[in-house]
Amino acid sequence: MTPPVILSIAGSDPSGGAGIQADIKTISALQGYAAAVITAITVQNTVGVKAVDFLSANLVSAQIEAVMEDLCPAAIKIGMTGRADIIKAIAGVIANYPDTPVVLDPVMLSTSGHPLTEPEAVDALCTDLFPLCRLVTPNLNEAACLLQRPLHTPEEMEAAAIELSARYGCAFLLKGGHLEGGVMTDILYDRQIYRFTSPRIDTRNLHGTGCTYSSAIATLLGHEFELQEAVRQAKLYMDKAIQAARCWHIGKGQGPLCHFRD
Repeated sequence: MTPPVILSIAGSDPSGGAGIQADIKTISALQGYAAAVITAITVQNTVGVKAVDFLSANLVSAQIEAVMEDLCPAAIKIGMTGRADIIKAIAGVIANYPDTPVVLDPVMLSTSGHPLTEPEAVDALCTDLFPLCRLVTPNLNEAACLLQRPLHTPEEMEAAAIELSARYGCAFLLKGGHLEGGVMTDILYDRQIYRFTSPRIDTRNLHGTGCTYSSAIATLLGHEFELQEAVRQAKLYMDKAIQAARCWHIGKGQGPLCHFRD
């Protein structure tokens, strides 16, 4: 059987835990065929990001066009975009494929807190890319940036997801990993509210969780799951990947997840 082609558009992480490398591992683990378009080369490891060099917007759009016209992806995941011209170039291509579901992880900060999106690019994300998406998956800090107010509770997350969906015309999944307490709650709004909860896992190995989650959702959409079920299954997959890597010692900082497990 031919696996669904899933296109990841993201930056490269040489340490292998996040970005395009995490996406390829996730897509492959979930029985998809991973195609990859690079937007940026990062200099990073488990400790942090030292530098970022973006590719030209023309080169990014040419990569996407090459994949779209030949491989016909079943779904697209977008991660690190970084610059307004790159965002507009991506939007210019994928707008021609309105039937292909797009999952966008608005990568604004690295796990270690390094800015990965230029300030003027945030407006381009909102105006050019969000309306083309099936789902946008901000964490609490990113959602707070979009709304210009902090979010502290699942109830505030629900109101925020509804507001963002109405503003941009797509579904929103707000990730509650930064909430305090022993339970992690994610909120999906897709014409109605869905809550996904799981116990917090005590681990330092969380490098690439956002990349893994969003690419898992995109892969499951490519397998023709409905969005709610794709999110549910993706969260289960990610939680197991975090759990399986708890005792790993890869790098000196926040280590990666175990994308392939028995």
